[in-house]
Parts: sequence; C-alpha cells; structure tokens
Amino acid sequence: MADSRRRVSLKDLAQELGVSIATVSRALRSSPEIGKEMQQRVKDLAQRLNYRPNPFARSLRRESPRVIGVVMPNLVSHYYAAVLDGIEDEAAKAGYSVISANSHEDFAAEARAIDNFISLHVEGIVACLAQDTTDYSHFEELAAMGIPLVFCGRTCLPDRFSSVTANGDEAARQATQHLIDTGSRRIAFIGGPNHLDMVRRRKHGYLEALRDNRIAIDRTLVACDRIDYNVAMKAAGQMLARPDRPDAILAFNDTITFAAFAAIKHMGLSIPDEVALIGFTDDAHAAYVTPRLSAIVDQSHLMGVTACRMLLRNIAGDKAVCREVVPQQLVIRETSAKRRDLL
Repeated sequence: MADSRRRVSLKDLAQELGVSIATVSRALRSSPEIGKEMQQRVKDLAQRLNYRPNPFARSLRRESPRVIGVVMPNLVSHYYAAVLDGIEDEAAKAGYSVISANSHEDFAAEARAIDNFISLHVEGIVACLAQDTTDYSHFEELAAMGIPLVFCGRTCLPDRFSSVTANGDEAARQATQHLIDTGSRRIAFIGGPNHLDMVRRRKHGYLEALRDNRIAIDRTLVACDRIDYNVAMKAAGQMLARPDRPDAILAFNDTITFAAFAAIKHMGLSIPDEVALIGFTDDAHAAYVTPRLSAIVDQSHLMGVTACRMLLRNIAGDKAVCREVVPQQLVIRETSAKRRDLL
C-alpha cells in the first residue's frame, strides 16, 4: 500500500494491482489496448488512493515541450559530467531539454529516476547502469511503454536497447602491452563488479595481453569489487604488501586509479620504477599529479553526443537496435614506463 504521507505514483498503483506501470498508464488514458474491466479497476483504485498526476507532468503534456531524461551513476565525476554535457549539447541542437538524475551507483535511486521520468512523460531516456543494478525490470517497463532508451557506457539487455560503449577491451590490451613492453611483468588489474559489462570488457583485454605475451595469469593479482575509493585502496595495499607484489597496476576508472596511486605512495614505493600505473580516466587531474599519470582516455563528450543522436533517431521512429563504439586513447605520461628508453 502506498505511504499516505507522499504523493501516490503510477508505480504504487501498479504494485497494488499486480500489473505493470505501462498497464496503469494506458488504463488511466482509457487506451483501447486495455480491457474495460482493467481500466475500471485502475481508475477505481486511483480514486480510492487519491492519485493525482504530477502537476509538472501535466504542464509538460499541455505545453508539449521536447524533453529527454538522463540517469548517470556519478555526476560528480568528470567522466559522467562530460557525457551529460555531450547529451545536452546534442539535445539542444534538436530543440530538446534534458532532465538529469544521479543514481549515486544505487539501484533503488536509479529505478526511482526512471519512474520519475515516466511520470514526467519524457520522450526518451539515456542511461548508464549503477554498479548495484542486476535487476533490469525498470528498463523492461520502458520497452513495454514504447519509451525509447539508449544505454551509454555500462549496458544491459543488448537485444532490446541501443547502446554506445568504448572499446575498453582493446584499450586495456594496448595499455597492458605498453606496460609489458616497457619492463613490467607482474601486472595487476583492479576493477569494479564483475557483472558490469564495462568491467568484463576491460578485464578481458588485460588478460588477452598477458596470454599473447605468454605471461602466466595470477588470479591473486585481479581484484574486482565495488567501485569505491577506500575499497580499491585496500585492495591495492594488500597486493603491494606481499613479498611477490605486482610491479604494475592497470586500474578500471578514475576512482580506482587515484586509489591505487595513493596506495603506492603510502607504501613508499617509486612510480614507475617499482610500481608502474595506468588508469582508465579522462580526469583532468591525471596530468597534474606528480608523477603525471598515464591514462586510457575516454572521449566522454563524444559518447554523450553519440548516445543522444541514437536516442533522437529512436524518438523519430527508427526502431533498430544499434551499437556504436567510441574509441579510447592511450596517453603515455610518467607513471607507466620502467624503461624510458623503450618509449
């Protein structure tokens, strides 16, 4: 039963009746797709629970603006802020406004954002999965309602929705090869949750480079856990405290990269001579720490632009499921090469 202290939502009605949000929405609009009996049940419950459509949503429908929703895992980070910036730039060219939400890497917050977007009657949504998300039913609801959705970066349901991703597997392979070519042999990988496709791609590229160079894979040098600074710093510290410590680290993203950087410094080890480091990050700070960080750089603004273009095509009626890959760039600075003469 809905909490009487807050506004009753479409989701509350759907849960009470054991049907989908799409069914409730259509029933309230007297859609011929929904039987008369179900329409009446929905309307009776809406009246009993004092359901009122969101006044902002009603205003949106009346004035017919063109709005898309965007939900990202961490809008404080440079990467996701740049993705959002790309989406906003491209949307503005087409006359669309953008409503954004930050899931804070939390499944429940992500699902609430999607529910809010539905209530606001956005024309389409761009989403990047929170690391906690393993249940995709809130996205499947969008398909049932005919609301276009494009994934950016972290994806799911590839047969149902279009997506734009980076070439993380190839970039990780190139970065690992660079570490090998410049003197590293015991190379660790510190990543995020294994259920994320982005983690799997980057880890795959790292492992492929080791296999290509006939370097034995040591599973104790692979740590995939939460995307969290303290968790990553602890994992790096535990590896570096071992007698057979890694002599290089490939880090999954900017949070983990800077955690690994701090752990190496905390252990009093020299970068890159004792421990080399490359991270996936387009954070501007990578060029301003000492030593300057080698990095695999995302074209994050371009990813946002590409995702928005895909979504606008879907909104215009193109139902094709498309996948586009935006290449990453390996930027060599000072933290990765033990043998500078090999650069």
